Amino acid sequence: MTAPAAGERLEAAFDSIAGRAGPPVEIALILGSGLGRLADAVEAPVAIPYAEIDGFPVATAPGHAGRLVIGRLHGRRAALMQGRLHLYEGWTPQDIALPVRLLRRLGAERLVVTNAAGALDPQFRPGEIMLIEDHLNFTGASPLTGPNDAGVGLRFPDMSRAYDPDLRDLARRAAEAAGIALHTGIYAGVAGPQLETSAERRFLRASGADAVGMSTVIEVIAAVHAGLRVLGLSAITNDASGGPEQAPDTIEQVLAHAEVAGVGIAALLARLLPDL
Repeated sequence: MTAPAAGERLEAAFDSIAGRAGPPVEIALILGSGLGRLADAVEAPVAIPYAEIDGFPVATAPGHAGRLVIGRLHGRRAALMQGRLHLYEGWTPQDIALPVRLLRRLGAERLVVTNAAGALDPQFRPGEIMLIEDHLNFTGASPLTGPNDAGVGLRFPDMSRAYDPDLRDLARRAAEAAGIALHTGIYAGVAGPQLETSAERRFLRASGADAVGMSTVIEVIAAVHAGLRVLGLSAITNDASGGPEQAPDTIEQVLAHAEVAGVGIAALLARLLPDL
């Protein structure tokens, strides 16, 4: 049996929630591991479990509630993915792209994507925030592999400015105004779920990356393909420099540090979203 085209799958998902979604949204957010509490600030929220969206995969990763939350956030009509999908859960790149395409179909023109990431740069500390300047896709996958649906996006989208320079400038100014320290760096996306070996971490650092995680790159490719302008923020959760002094990581520590960084990300978004 042939899988449905991207546009057909998208319309089925949209039609299944159109009566509950309300007016078009302006801004979309994807909340990464340990950052789901950012959705608590949404006013008059409509929360739709992923299981109630036609054709939607269900999030299984720790710290991912698996809900689409729609409402007003800092004065803007917003849709938030409270939890994301990952390759390591067994989902395909096309599965991971579906929520991004749905956010665009709901009206969003800008996407803020957040994640939890390990620090390849030894100067970064757990609990800090990195503004994503660019990414390296080490997953070996793309959501655009296979037939292209021209109604969803271009066959060959340009990725040279995947993380919108103007949105990054706005984020820097908002961070400065709010007194929030903000690193800037390159994010390396890997498939997981195993954490990287020390040698892999040193290799990623030598390749030019400043932080590493198991998400984001597939979503951003899909977002650029769909015509969304993207801003990316990483919550630094652990030392991933690959040095001899590095201690073993646990998911509990990662989530705890993501929540610390999440406080800063929430404050940054409160200042940023009205101007985004």
